[in-house]
Amino acid sequence: MPSTHRADPVDARLLLALTQEPRATTVALAERLGLSRNTVQARLARLDERGALDSFERRIDPATLGYPLTAYVTIRVTQRGLDDVGAALADIPEVLQCHGIAGQTDLLVHVVARDADDLYRIAGQILAIPWVERTDTALVMRELVGYRIEPLLRRLVD
Repeated sequence: MPSTHRADPVDARLLLALTQEPRATTVALAERLGLSRNTVQARLARLDERGALDSFERRIDPATLGYPLTAYVTIRVTQRGLDDVGAALADIPEVLQCHGIAGQTDLLVHVVARDADDLYRIAGQILAIPWVERTDTALVMRELVGYRIEPLLRRLVD
């Protein structure tokens, strides 16, 4: 669930430092930012409590694990089955992320596959989920802008 906490410039400086050096200790962050260790620790705890910090899971290229194909699947769902479809998608290991969206379709699903045949298998699994009415699959040819948060943090800091 998204955070309702709005970061101030000090939070933004702290988060920016974390994006640049994710393994930094509280002491190292405090020294870098010119803040006390207690201030950094308290702010990190508050950001964490309010849901401002996402998973600390490292981003691993799926190709390294044998999944070089990336695709996005849009799904149209019978509305009363939205939660069930979400739960079923969570059981498919190749589903990396799923967003509920507004518009012609209901879900945007980020999937990875070993090859075209594997993608076909995954699409079939998705279509077999009760409440799924229709899917469309778009194969990613290349990533032009990767996930990033640093430009937004810089805007708050500057």
